[in-house]
Amino acid sequence: MSKTVNADSTTKAGKKAKTTKAAKPFEIAGRTIQPGERVQFDLPTANLFTHTPLNMPVEVIHGRLPGPVLLICAAIHGDELNGVEIIRRTRSFGALNRLRGTLVLVPVVNLFGFIHQSRYLPDRRDLNRCFPGNERGSIASRMAHIFFNEVVKRCTHIIDLHTAAVNRDNLPQVRAALDEPGVRAMAEGFSIPVIINSGLIDNSLRAEAGQLGIPVITYEAGEALRLYERSIVTGVRGIVSVMRALEMLPAKKIQTVRAEPYIAKSSGWFRAPADGIFRPIAKLGARVKAGDTLGVISAPFSSDESLLLAKRDGIVICLSNLPLVNEGEALFHIAYFEEARAVASEIAEHGSNIEEDRLYEIESVPSPAEDPRSDAT
Repeated sequence: MSKTVNADSTTKAGKKAKTTKAAKPFEIAGRTIQPGERVQFDLPTANLFTHTPLNMPVEVIHGRLPGPVLLICAAIHGDELNGVEIIRRTRSFGALNRLRGTLVLVPVVNLFGFIHQSRYLPDRRDLNRCFPGNERGSIASRMAHIFFNEVVKRCTHIIDLHTAAVNRDNLPQVRAALDEPGVRAMAEGFSIPVIINSGLIDNSLRAEAGQLGIPVITYEAGEALRLYERSIVTGVRGIVSVMRALEMLPAKKIQTVRAEPYIAKSSGWFRAPADGIFRPIAKLGARVKAGDTLGVISAPFSSDESLLLAKRDGIVICLSNLPLVNEGEALFHIAYFEEARAVASEIAEHGSNIEEDRLYEIESVPSPAEDPRSDAT
């Protein structure tokens, strides 16, 4: 007769048999999801005055084995699109069938802003300044309350995906409060060159989730209302890297060279000293030294020009794309490091690695001669 060995039985050598407990059912937003299940649902958040519902799309992938609960969310600012595409590609990653723990995906938090290509909600509020929200507050406050209580509180780790505002372009970077428990490991696990040790802003998702002890990092890359392939691939790779660091996914069999992260000591904005037409010279990700020319502002109706000279050594992490500027407007965001030369070198190498990644331009269209559907002869 065969004998069943339970989790507490011992071998002849006196050692306990190694077993792994199965995950328990996962509860979120009033739903119960069983181990091994993958569920999509709409979370009601608010209605417009037309009674049109603003439902938040949520997907939960619940592994068969226990582990962290990682929330990946995007479009808290509705015009920031790179994160939506990052989540779309991440959800198709093949290794998710071996997931430990739970992955919660919210590709569009601010559906109203997404539809209207706007950063804001109907009350002109910034959703990322409304957490933890109020169930009897403005539409932004009520949406924040539902998202925070029904989704955020159910998670153990968060990656929040953002871009720069309209007419600005962000170098791929992680922003995080590195002194908060568990945050540094996630930030470094994202495996990109630039990490900004950024303070917490009251009523932001990072600040309010941090109050609950949930580590949060923000990935910033690209420009609002644009899809940037390099930023998207960097984001997908970074998320997968964090999941491996959290042991939610198995380690790669063949180890690859990871980007060396560098933490900025501080950062600052370089603002326009005059009105006119702005022509940038320094590129995104470039190292600039004190006295280098960042750009030029020309008077539109004369030959007058103002040279923009860097005041300190640093790395350009954000750049204005709008040529028409008024005095005082922010043109360059520059981060300051102990080893700016090494950071610039790592950024260049990381960019080359991204362009060689099999994910890069994964949806490229074949030329007419290569496409069998083409009528070209």
